[in-house]
Amino acid sequence: MAFVGKPIRRREDDRLLQGRGQYVGDLELPGMLHAVFVRSPVAHARISGVDTAAAAQAPGVALVLSGAELEKMLPPVRDNQMPLTAKWKAQVPHRILNPRQPMLCTDKVRHVGEAVAIVIAQTRAQAEDAAELVTVDYDTLPAVVDPFAALEKGSPLVHESLKTNEIGWFHVNKGETPKVLASAKRKIKRTFSHHRYAAMPMECRGVAASWDERMDAYTIWSSTQVVHWVQREIATTLQVPEARVRVIAPDVGGGFGVKGHVYPEDMLMPFLSKLLRRPVRWIETRSEHLLCSCHSRDQHHEAEIAFDDDGRILAFSDRFVVDCGAWNPLGVAVMYNTAAHLMGPYKIPHLSVEARVAATNKVPNAPYRGAGRPEAVQVMERLMDLIALEVGIEAAEVRRRNMIQADEMPYAVGIPYRDGEPIVYDSGNYPVALEQALEAAGGLESFRKRQAEARKQGRYIGLGLGCYTEGTGVGSFEGATVRIDPTGKVYVSSGACPHGQGMETVFSQVAADAWGVQPENVIVSFGDTSAIPMGFGTIASRTTVTVSAAIHFASKKLREKMFAIAGHKLECATVDLELRDGKIGVAGVPGAELTFAEIAHAARPGWDNGRPPGVDAGLQETFYFEPPTVTWAYAAHAAIVEVDIETGRINVERYVVSHDCGVLVNPLLAEAQIVGGVVQGLGGATFEAIRYDTEGQLLSGSLMDYMMPLASDVPEIVLVHQEIASPLNPLGVKGLGEGGAISPPVALANAVCDALSHLKIELNSTPVVPEALLWEIQSKSQREKA
Repeated sequence: MAFVGKPIRRREDDRLLQGRGQYVGDLELPGMLHAVFVRSPVAHARISGVDTAAAAQAPGVALVLSGAELEKMLPPVRDNQMPLTAKWKAQVPHRILNPRQPMLCTDKVRHVGEAVAIVIAQTRAQAEDAAELVTVDYDTLPAVVDPFAALEKGSPLVHESLKTNEIGWFHVNKGETPKVLASAKRKIKRTFSHHRYAAMPMECRGVAASWDERMDAYTIWSSTQVVHWVQREIATTLQVPEARVRVIAPDVGGGFGVKGHVYPEDMLMPFLSKLLRRPVRWIETRSEHLLCSCHSRDQHHEAEIAFDDDGRILAFSDRFVVDCGAWNPLGVAVMYNTAAHLMGPYKIPHLSVEARVAATNKVPNAPYRGAGRPEAVQVMERLMDLIALEVGIEAAEVRRRNMIQADEMPYAVGIPYRDGEPIVYDSGNYPVALEQALEAAGGLESFRKRQAEARKQGRYIGLGLGCYTEGTGVGSFEGATVRIDPTGKVYVSSGACPHGQGMETVFSQVAADAWGVQPENVIVSFGDTSAIPMGFGTIASRTTVTVSAAIHFASKKLREKMFAIAGHKLECATVDLELRDGKIGVAGVPGAELTFAEIAHAARPGWDNGRPPGVDAGLQETFYFEPPTVTWAYAAHAAIVEVDIETGRINVERYVVSHDCGVLVNPLLAEAQIVGGVVQGLGGATFEAIRYDTEGQLLSGSLMDYMMPLASDVPEIVLVHQEIASPLNPLGVKGLGEGGAISPPVALANAVCDALSHLKIELNSTPVVPEALLWEIQSKSQREKA
């Protein structure tokens, strides 16, 4: 391959770095109105009245709507935007109760920041001023903030109609876990908590919409990861054909999952545009983003593991609770991700996992980079270190003894993935990844010597590991349209939605190799429903896997057609033809060739231009790739930290990732993805936290209170790649986007525990912050002295 595998610089950057990007907030549509929401200041209350009269008379106001008024015009949001497959439902006992979220609150509010009214005005400032004039009467109800309290009998109900706060449950099992646990001589039982934090992209959400009266058609610009998904939900809600709904994701300033499903605002703006016969735009503020856009994580596990005298795992049981907040737009997708990834790269013959989903008076919980996997890896990788302490061997050795070996691939783990297909690790070498990570960290033996010397000097350094597997490239499908432009350029479109990954660059490389042209001769168009009829979107580390395969198969079909036309005009067999940098020629005969432009001309409909009999006009093919199941990426992370026992401050000295994402399409961008993920993972582990008080009031409602890592907080990050091709797609690629963020919380926790091993401190909850760590150090030190 000429371009796949090359570290080509991002072609997007020339435009973006010169300030020529265009985001939803940059749009200026003729006559555009501006929307502002009135949001609840309380977490749980009945709405006894909404007075919009004063707001409606305010300067510049075009419309004010309460939830009760809007309810008569628009149905609520669909109950489950990501339905589970019939195969999964048949195999996994489950119970899911998904309430339907109204566009605006009607009977009551269920979390601080939930929208109760909307104001549309000539300017944003006028809308904000008028929103202050809306009066809402609230009859306050007791708030339930703790997920365990929510599941208790007699707890205040978030949704009275459901008669319970347990709105999701499932159980997945293999083997005889209870029996093995009961008879095991060695076992460890612990609780683990992964706190609530959020994606926090640089650009918050935003939607603009314009209605075309002549065509009764809508154009929507949304900062989203899923344009076709947004199109489908708008069409369903407004009861119009999808063909009359065009959704465009212009430049999107980050997503990381928080923009990976459909929100009420996506449907409200086009509805209001038609109602008012003018374009309408809403741009989310940062405080709104923290207050209203979906949060993530917030899982709490009670896990037990049995093992033999050598540290080999016999059985594993986990019962966990997820705080999903007031609504649950994606059902149990994230929660089942956790269950499916708990076993990681290890052989576990007996497994039992039970999950419960609790509704509380908080912002809804949805995917954020990793989407259930960091929580799973935290549980298993902390247990691996605890097994090592119990048996008296190195944590790395426990992992070696339990890892699936390369010659056992493909390896069936014994439970279904969330697509309903059996989980089968398709390829990889987990032990090598571990050894590469240790070597890049300086070697285990060498580190132990350095650690001993540091202890003598009163310094405390530690090495922590975090190994994981990751299902990537999930279906159900993704499509690509490949067309040869009349100029001879290769045009590629897809339902994928770039939001910082460098897709224009990556897929120009893939298409360039498929057609034997330079990447600059490939035109890439993504994030627009008018470019391809169907699409899924960019979530779940899936786009490189699915879109590259769709480009491959669409190109294969189109090449056959072009070779047929070229063979007819050159009077030779198609087997004698070859691609030549934008041309098709006769192999071994210089000059006997046609340019792509000439073939495109011959393929035009109308009078005979040289097309052979039986070949249809046009040079365009669309292919929808439906992966049989996921491909399995994996990595071993190693963190080296130093802990200041006087302050609890943690300094990450070096962070190592040994990763396999199959064939690297662009090593430069792959490394950027991994490094970015690691920084987000470290941010979640040590800085970022969303906190509520007992009344459901958000305590971290701005960047003054929600701390994020700075550039100066980023440690040295060392990357090592394996490139073991997946057999499940033509290019052999595996997903990459989320991997960097999965292991940092547990690798850092394990490293801190290793640094403080003399105190036998266990860090089984995140975040690991200096004040909490200092309290642990002081408490353990006092006990040691006593």
